[in-house]
Amino acid sequence: MLRFLSFLLLLTLPLLAAAPAAPSFHIAKLHYGGGGDWYANKTSLPNLIKFCNQALKTNIAPEEATVELDSPELLTYPFVHMTGHGNVLFTEAEARNLRRYLIGGGFLHIDDNYGLDKFIRPEMKKVFPELEFVELPFSHPVYHQKFAFPRGLPKVHEHDGKRPQGFGLLYKGRLVCFYTYECDLGNGWEDLGTYPEDTPATHEAALKMGANLVAYALTQD
Repeated sequence: MLRFLSFLLLLTLPLLAAAPAAPSFHIAKLHYGGGGDWYANKTSLPNLIKFCNQALKTNIAPEEATVELDSPELLTYPFVHMTGHGNVLFTEAEARNLRRYLIGGGFLHIDDNYGLDKFIRPEMKKVFPELEFVELPFSHPVYHQKFAFPRGLPKVHEHDGKRPQGFGLLYKGRLVCFYTYECDLGNGWEDLGTYPEDTPATHEAALKMGANLVAYALTQD
C-alpha cells in the first residue's frame, strides 16, 4: 500500500507544479451614477489584463470586477478604471469613499471616451475640492515604467483633433488619479476590429501605456 501511495504521489506532483497559481488580485471597473455608460468598452479591461499578465508577469484575475463608489470593496482594488461618454454624478457619500480609497493608496484611471470631460471635472472636485487636475510632464514616471512614452500618451482616436493629454490629481505629491483626455486609451485596448481604423500598432501602443498605468499603481509609494 505504501508503495502504491508513493507511486500516486509521484504522478500527482507534476500536476500540482503545473497548476496555475490563483490570481493575486482583481482590477475593477467603476460603476457610477448619473446615467452615463460606465459599462462601455466590454473587451478593454480583459485585454489589458491579459497583456499585463504576459508583459509584466503579473497574476491579475482574467476578468475585471465591477465596483460601486460607495462599496467597502472599493478599498480592496489597487487599480480602478472609469470610462464613459456621458453624465456622471457622485453623491456625498460616494465622494467621501472615493477620497478615502485614493488617500489610502488606491489609484483611479479615468478615460474620457469622448464627452466625459464636462461631467467628471466637477464630480472629482467633490472628492478633492483642494486639488486641480494638472497636466503631467512627459518626464513623469507614469510614462516611463516598463514602456517608454517620451512624447506622452498615444493618440488612439481623433474626435476633435486635439492632442492627447494626461492630467493628474496629486495628493501630497502622490499621483492618485490619472485622467486620459482626447486619447481614447480604453478604445485602444478593445479587440482588434472593434474599430476598423485602429491598426495593430495603435492597439499595441495603447496596451503598453495601459500596462504602465497598472505598473505605476502597483509600485507607487
